[in-house]
Amino acid sequence: MSSKHIVIILLLLASSATAQDQLNGYLKTAGENNPGLQARFKEYMAAMERVPQVGALPDPTVAFGYFILPPETRVGPQQFTTSLSQSFPWFGLLGAQEDVATEVAKSKLEVFEEERSRLFYDVKSAYYDLYFVQKGIDITRENLDILSTFLQLALIKFESGSGSAVDELRVEMEIADLEDQLAYLLDSQYELQVKFNNLLNVADDSPISIPADLWAEVMVYDRTALMDSIALQNHRIKQIEHLVLSWKEQERVAKKMGLPKFTVGVDYTVVGKSDNPALSPGENGRDILLLPKVGITIPLYRKKYKAMVNEAVYRMDAAGLEKEDKINQLSTLFEKGYKDFRDGERRVTLYINQLDLAEKSLDILLAEYSTDGRNFEEVLRMERKVLKYELELDKAKADKNASVAFIYYLMGN
Repeated sequence: MSSKHIVIILLLLASSATAQDQLNGYLKTAGENNPGLQARFKEYMAAMERVPQVGALPDPTVAFGYFILPPETRVGPQQFTTSLSQSFPWFGLLGAQEDVATEVAKSKLEVFEEERSRLFYDVKSAYYDLYFVQKGIDITRENLDILSTFLQLALIKFESGSGSAVDELRVEMEIADLEDQLAYLLDSQYELQVKFNNLLNVADDSPISIPADLWAEVMVYDRTALMDSIALQNHRIKQIEHLVLSWKEQERVAKKMGLPKFTVGVDYTVVGKSDNPALSPGENGRDILLLPKVGITIPLYRKKYKAMVNEAVYRMDAAGLEKEDKINQLSTLFEKGYKDFRDGERRVTLYINQLDLAEKSLDILLAEYSTDGRNFEEVLRMERKVLKYELELDKAKADKNASVAFIYYLMGN
């Protein structure tokens, strides 16, 4: 390999690394700015605030009573009474309720992670689409320049008497078709630019850096390892697993709610002065302190608590079945993504070869036409093939990278 080729390869590798760094920068911006992703994170934070709420004791009860007609006691009339009481649920109930809230919050965190993975996939997919459209614009403009050269060549051949006026008309028709295609690509580019910048939540006209040549994403695991990783790491699966655990804890909560609750408190009664002269100063108006007061709440209506337990069991079973169904769905999506990846690999190889053959054929046809003015229609047909294969090659590159991004999204990356 010559030193010139080595330099070219190194420049391409450096450009590829820079482009990947730029895409990673866009992903970081999307992760920080996207409002939908921020909303999912706020929902997770809100769910976390439920944990201390359900783990706290019930508020203590303070009561005050005033006697309109004070009843007389031996030491004086009762004027008012106050009481303070605190309820205590069965042992472990508060901890079990905290466990339920914690698992629900973890499921919300997985929803956030899923949203982030989906956002990153959408950003990558839009970026690859922008690359293809930009390459389509560049290639179309290059072909318009080439057709302009063909037009001049056709005019020269016609004026020299070795060509036909039809050749000029054919070129003009091809130019008109390509100009229409270019206008469509420019409109598509703006649409994709707005879509991409909206994902990043930046201004619609923010500039986007697109590489001159797209790097090739690689699949680092084999087919079986990829599917195993999806089943273990997919955020939807992990979300369902946390919901299963939350309903398992909810079953424990329901059982404990069917057990007795306790109340402990004190009553304090204030007594006024009595007119009874027989009372000593120490006894007259002495307050009455009743301590302690203990109560117990017995849950007699068992149907309610049994139904709560059954509900938790049913919902736990339903979540388990949903997990199984989700794994089947993910398996289907993975196989489609893997098929697209393999198809992208084949198309890249195919169109590299086809483009090489078409360019060689075009050179031969141009040489023949320059010599004797024959087969100009074949020249234009081969030029269309060169354009087609150039576009198809870049589309295959973009599709292949998008399929890798989709599989990594299923893996929770």
